[in-house]
Amino acid sequence: MSTSNTQSIAITNVLPNMPQLFGWLKSLQYPALGIACLLALWWVGGYMIETDPDLSAFSAFAPAPTFSALIDLVRSGEVWEPIGSSLYRILAGLVWGIVIGVPVGVVVGYFATALKVTNVPFQFLRMISPLAWMPIAVLGFDSWDSAIIFLIVMATVWPIIFSTAHGVRRIDPNWFKVARNLGASGFQMLHRIILPAIMTDVMAGIRLAVGVAWVVLVPAEYLGVTSGLGYAINDARDTLAYDYLAAVVLVIGVIGYCLDTICSVLIKRFNWHVE
Repeated sequence: MSTSNTQSIAITNVLPNMPQLFGWLKSLQYPALGIACLLALWWVGGYMIETDPDLSAFSAFAPAPTFSALIDLVRSGEVWEPIGSSLYRILAGLVWGIVIGVPVGVVVGYFATALKVTNVPFQFLRMISPLAWMPIAVLGFDSWDSAIIFLIVMATVWPIIFSTAHGVRRIDPNWFKVARNLGASGFQMLHRIILPAIMTDVMAGIRLAVGVAWVVLVPAEYLGVTSGLGYAINDARDTLAYDYLAAVVLVIGVIGYCLDTICSVLIKRFNWHVE
């Protein structure tokens, strides 16, 4: 086969994918514009700080020193241990939040009496900042890790409970009548009707829970731990390494965005409704 024929076949194979490629690139134009605007504002703020004699000591917050410090952290591997510690605490707290929140949400949503009894106390507890439980966490747990995970649970359990209960209340009551008429047991109704119907609501609650927990994590890690992204920020502040502090803040933002994106994808995956 000649070279020209080979090139023609290669071009033919690529052409069908070109519209998809252009569509993907077009979908990135607005996010790219938003990021560019954010970087521009960051650069302007860094320049104003650098040119102000009273604030020039904080000039390392500018984009150039921050990205330089971020590259150093990645190359040296120093960034991975704090990320691992923080993700472990978030995942542990989130798992406990799901284990507690989903069953409680199902009960509250399914039984009207349970909703009437728990609505006021649950709303009261929901409005308490998770960080307000910090003294209790310190007294009640024998390790700092356990205390932080408890604070994460207090941040995650309420969005999951209320979102799950909302999903159960939205289920058509006729579904339960049909299931009972067909002789379905309580477990079968839970497995065949309730859980498939509420998965989108559960995932939406988990998405909210992840957002709250990720915000709570950093100040929670100001406790006596010696690892995690919150500790890294505290340590950089104490050593006046403002470029490394800003780099860790950037890492926190990127990881938080990735976690939210994963939850968004899972919501679409479990959404059985036709859009």
